[in-house]
Amino acid sequence: VNCELPIADNYFVLKNFEEYMRANIKVGGKKANFGKQVTVTTDSFSVIVNATIPFSKRYLKYLTKKYLKKQELREYLRAVSLNKNTYQLRYLNMNADNAEDAAADE
Repeated sequence: VNCELPIADNYFVLKNFEEYMRANIKVGGKKANFGKQVTVTTDSFSVIVNATIPFSKRYLKYLTKKYLKKQELREYLRAVSLNKNTYQLRYLNMNADNAEDAAADE
């Protein structure tokens, strides 16, 4: 999960997100049961999850959304797929939504 923009703006704390992912990723139906099958690390603006077992990218998006909701950031950030193996957090485009609402009111 790439979080460059929100982190650069001091809006998102990567360390807390990494700890949340470590504590909540389930392997074999148990939380934080990684063994050697799953690793969670951080880069400068990314949380990297490596898995040697079949692992759903959708599950990572679910956990990311759950974290954003818990931190009350869900109204401002969204997870967008960049390619087959990567998600990126982006700001919601509030100006476009407001322009559509204003056009609908007229």
